[in-house]
Amino acid sequence: MISVTDKAKTRITELREEEGHTPDFNIRVMVKGGGCSGLMYDLDFDNAIKDTDDVFEDKGVKIIVDRKSLLYLLGTTLDFSDGLNGKGFQFINPNASRTCGCGESFAV
Repeated sequence: MISVTDKAKTRITELREEEGHTPDFNIRVMVKGGGCSGLMYDLDFDNAIKDTDDVFEDKGVKIIVDRKSLLYLLGTTLDFSDGLNGKGFQFINPNASRTCGCGESFAV
């Protein structure tokens, strides 16, 4: 399962509207190779669900994850911070053994 905080839900809803997406566009979370720690998060809107995807829903937000990425993301919480120390989505991933300073890449 992947969950979202209230702040992340609010920001996802705002971005969906700003970008002109209809409510059937969900959040797709992927893990790709790269970044200073070896793996990177990729977050985007998507309205296509493939046979190899799993879909989770939390607080009314549907999250699409391909099965390969799911191995790295189980138990992750998606948060949003708009504080002085940074702005953007943050992944609270219990599977990550280390993360980079910017929080965009991780290692397991």
